[in-house]
Amino acid sequence: MQSMYFTEEHQLFRQSLQDFLQKEVVPHIDKWEETGTIDKFIWEKFGEMGYFGLATPEKDGGLGLDLFYTVILLEELQKINSGGFAAAIWAHAYLAMTHLNKEGDDAIKKQYLEPSIAGKMVGCLCVTEPFGGSDVAGMRSTAIKKGDSYILNGSKTFITNGVYADYMIVAAKTDTSMGNKGISIFVVDRKSKGVTANKLNKLGWRASDTAELAFDNVVVPATNLMGEENKGFSYIMEHFALERLIMGINAHARAEFALEYALQYMSEREAFGKRINTFQALRHRIADLYADIDMCREYNYSVAYRLDKGEYVVKEATISKLKSTKVADEVIHECLQFLGGYGYIEDYPLARLFRDSRLGPIGGGTSEILREIIAKMVIDKKDYKPATN
Repeated sequence: MQSMYFTEEHQLFRQSLQDFLQKEVVPHIDKWEETGTIDKFIWEKFGEMGYFGLATPEKDGGLGLDLFYTVILLEELQKINSGGFAAAIWAHAYLAMTHLNKEGDDAIKKQYLEPSIAGKMVGCLCVTEPFGGSDVAGMRSTAIKKGDSYILNGSKTFITNGVYADYMIVAAKTDTSMGNKGISIFVVDRKSKGVTANKLNKLGWRASDTAELAFDNVVVPATNLMGEENKGFSYIMEHFALERLIMGINAHARAEFALEYALQYMSEREAFGKRINTFQALRHRIADLYADIDMCREYNYSVAYRLDKGEYVVKEATISKLKSTKVADEVIHECLQFLGGYGYIEDYPLARLFRDSRLGPIGGGTSEILREIIAKMVIDKKDYKPATN
């Protein structure tokens, strides 16, 4: 790995994580993929190892480590061949928990963040809506102030961990007259009256639960408001940079895993009396794929370095996701082809990788939306800024 970014401590962490995943996770993956349900015990095991607290400051019960520990966690989760399990873990730790870390007050952190670090509670982030997709500003969910509570109504969809989560980080309009400037963020307990979930049947990410959620006159205590009222859109946009970088890192890691597997297969498979990794047409295609992965990985590491230093990397993270997910799809498509008929067989990893990877250019902002964001910044000179308190 790259010494520019990874220290000896990072490498020891990677080895320990690899051992943990092989021992505690891999034996259960096929079952979780088949049932679409991840057993509860694994969440607490991750908590015991400190994996959910990597990015949480020590004062809040976490480890306060640099972002490259997170990079390692993301990369290794992609190499056990379950995009769904990986998504469940990082959606909890870096979507739901990021808002708890950044916008939660002391009481919220005590009630939700501490048990999240321990793996005793699982969270999800609820932004996308059935009618809105990537159009966050066009959301229809409302949270209307009534006394010392808000009354939440609306629906969300494509929510990872939405069925089995213990709490939800929910975006809703607290002032419908203000457009995107009237959105606020709340933490909502799963047991709240009026919350229902419908599990969605997906092409890939089969191990994770993905839900459509409905909120029918849900009473949310005013103390569950995250950050300032009507600042939610800025919080969401700010954290999208991390989410998109995460998806970019996921993409380069699964592409790397696919190519490594294909190379091993090709070194053993023979055709016409020769190992197929000796055929020039295949060798040159591998060279192209390797180069594409290497460029994405190095770019993603540079963006992670800047984000870790506190820079606002909206444009760079958007580029990371746009390009890395496209490369991952191309690499995995080619690697499946390298395996011939075996690539189409479920007993080999490429079939699942192929399905799981397809979500990359869709989730967390479609590639079309990302191109428009980049175009606004490059052509229209739009300047996205972080939320200010």
